[in-house]
Amino acid sequence: MKYKHYTIPIFVPQEGCPFKCIYCNQFTITGGIETVNAMYVEETIEEHLKTIPENSYIEVGFFGGSFTGIQLSRQNELLSVAKRYKERGAIKGIRLSTRPDYINEKILQNLLEYGVTAIELGLQSMDESVLEASYRGHTPDDTRRAANLIKKYSFDLGLQMMIGLPNDDYYKDIRTAREIISMKADFVRLYPTLVIKNTYLEKLFKEGIYKPLTVEETIKICKDIMLLFTLADIPIIRLGLQTSDSINDNSDVIAGPFAPNIGEMVESALIRDMVLYYLRGRVNNDIIELTVNPLMMSKLVGYKRRNIELFKKELDCEVIIIQDEKLEKDMVKIEYNDNSMEINKKKYAMDAIKEGIIELT
Repeated sequence: MKYKHYTIPIFVPQEGCPFKCIYCNQFTITGGIETVNAMYVEETIEEHLKTIPENSYIEVGFFGGSFTGIQLSRQNELLSVAKRYKERGAIKGIRLSTRPDYINEKILQNLLEYGVTAIELGLQSMDESVLEASYRGHTPDDTRRAANLIKKYSFDLGLQMMIGLPNDDYYKDIRTAREIISMKADFVRLYPTLVIKNTYLEKLFKEGIYKPLTVEETIKICKDIMLLFTLADIPIIRLGLQTSDSINDNSDVIAGPFAPNIGEMVESALIRDMVLYYLRGRVNNDIIELTVNPLMMSKLVGYKRRNIELFKKELDCEVIIIQDEKLEKDMVKIEYNDNSMEINKKKYAMDAIKEGIIELT
């Protein structure tokens, strides 16, 4: 039986981080400033537990700052509450996010004692020049060392990557994705860079020094990175910033590829590419049946049915959409004339990379 996954988020904004990354206004990104103490953690957990269905996989996540950089007594104050719920069986896991240079053996031993199960590192890029231009304050070697230690202690390793940073480009992003694979990440978060109010990046943008990615460029880069991670069986658990009252295109986002549904836009574009890849040159004035799991319906159809209209135009055919709950979620079944095939992202990645259609070197 597959359990639905829920993470109870505890935001600890800015604590433990003396750095001011070029893109960062952590108080905006986390949606405000709260007094975070043991009581707050307990109240937040209790509030969420009331709304989560039984037989769910529940974990508590400490996000928003560099958790392992805060005073040890503060770490343990907050972790002890989550540990108590874990020992009672009310939650299954505890995760936290931190910086690569705030990981060592002593820190990891302490986290083990408090029941932590997953650690996410905000590496952002594995390119030295991108990290320097972004004022990250750590190096690619710091990330490699931290990732190796985390895997040694058998925590789940999450790696957070950003695209579109200063000095960044497509090929550096691809190399970062490949390094993430080599570090054996268990899951990934992928964030396109946004220009947030009251950051140094805003100043560079307004002076014309920094140019953010467009939505179209973002989709192209994320599609190819998604294929790499798909081949390596590494799930992207988040694509794009979580929206909040302040993170929207009318207030604190000054510029950049902001879209609340950017993840769906990327997957929709990828499915479009898949269908066209396997049908170009094979159909002509035919009727095509495309079958998907209902959960994939909107991604196949596309925004305002754009994918369907493109299929009709590019393939000169009629398209019938069928929903089948028994079909795997990432699968598309294609039928035309007497032909039938089932495709998914992994098959497409293998075939397209083999033929050199996608630049992933």
